Amino acid sequence: MKLDSRDLALTGIFAALYAVINLIQTLSPVGNPSISGPIQLRVSDFLIALSALLGLPVVIGVTVGCVAVNTFGPIGPIDIVLGSLANLIAASLVMSFRKNGLLACILGALPIGIIVGGYLWMFFPAPTELAFLPPWIAMLISILISSLIAVAVIGYLILRTLSRPSIIEPLKSRGLKVLQ
Repeated sequence: MKLDSRDLALTGIFAALYAVINLIQTLSPVGNPSISGPIQLRVSDFLIALSALLGLPVVIGVTVGCVAVNTFGPIGPIDIVLGSLANLIAASLVMSFRKNGLLACILGALPIGIIVGGYLWMFFPAPTELAFLPPWIAMLISILISSLIAVAVIGYLILRTLSRPSIIEPLKSRGLKVLQ
């Protein structure tokens, strides 16, 4: 697929959105501001679900955004590479299975839970609620749950809302490319 200037602009918008949402969440005094650690909820991961609607610009945008966020995170190169790879795979799965939005979003949450949960246990202790499990399983479960909340619940609800004809048709009439 060839990206034109509108696609590149949309890619930049999604990369910036991903980074800014994480920055706001990190600075927020309310709720769970943690975007890294054994118990985290990266609210910005809801953007991954929008790859079902807008395609490759979202896939690339959430991947680049994750690179930017993880570059300033506490873990370092492994998080920059593997966290971004998880987002790339997750958004690609959502885009590929877009005909069934909820299934696509659930499948999109899995790579984040498995990949990110698969290495975070080396950097953080397991959540105390799951301390009876081996640390790597506890971390995998913790990250998978948070990813399901962000992508398959929040993301799916936003995807459904934005997919309504009353919202999407005016955008399409102004040149926005929407996947079928």
